[in-house]
Amino acid sequence: MDLFSRSWTALRTAVAELPDEDFERPSGCGGWLIRDLVCHLVIDAQDVLITLVTPADTEPTADAVTYWKLVEPPTGEDPLDALIPRLAAAYGEPRLLKFHLDDVGSAAGRAAELADPAARVGTRDEVLTVGDYLSAYVVEWTLHHLDLIAPLPAAAEPPAEALAAARASLEKIAGIAFPAAFSDRDALLIGTGRRMPTDVEEAALGDVAARLPFVLG
Repeated sequence: MDLFSRSWTALRTAVAELPDEDFERPSGCGGWLIRDLVCHLVIDAQDVLITLVTPADTEPTADAVTYWKLVEPPTGEDPLDALIPRLAAAYGEPRLLKFHLDDVGSAAGRAAELADPAARVGTRDEVLTVGDYLSAYVVEWTLHHLDLIAPLPAAAEPPAEALAAARASLEKIAGIAFPAAFSDRDALLIGTGRRMPTDVEEAALGDVAARLPFVLG
């Protein structure tokens, strides 16, 4: 839960520090501008709040790893994916998006800190402990932090502990191990299709290269 808070705080801080003109840059999330990504984070924060107040009294059906499923790369036809850019554009000014993310995101962060990690919650037709649910979101925050700073080389990266945890989770989800020579950041970017491997990296990946990308849904 501490890693959830650190990764989420780092991501929200990165958004808060963005100059307005950067909101029109392409993000590392294919087809989305940075403003679209920030709008998606608002919805993510709402999902966290909703889940933390949706108690379940049955046994867990998923954990921090099995919460994620490997899915096909997005085609752009999903109604929610199409909605995000329109919703983001409706804010008009980056300061309004920043305000909304800070408002809802801070509430999600406080709710996570106050929650009992052993309690059970329901989401996406699954039951998880709060601890596992929040651990699963470290992957989400870390990948989207990388998406946010993709066109901004001087921006602060996600916490090192979050990068390492997200890499470990992706390896468990996919049932593979990235080469030890890969940095955590490169493993995540290449593994999820956010960056193509170089010829040397592809050779190091071996049979894993043919299975890329690992898209989480």
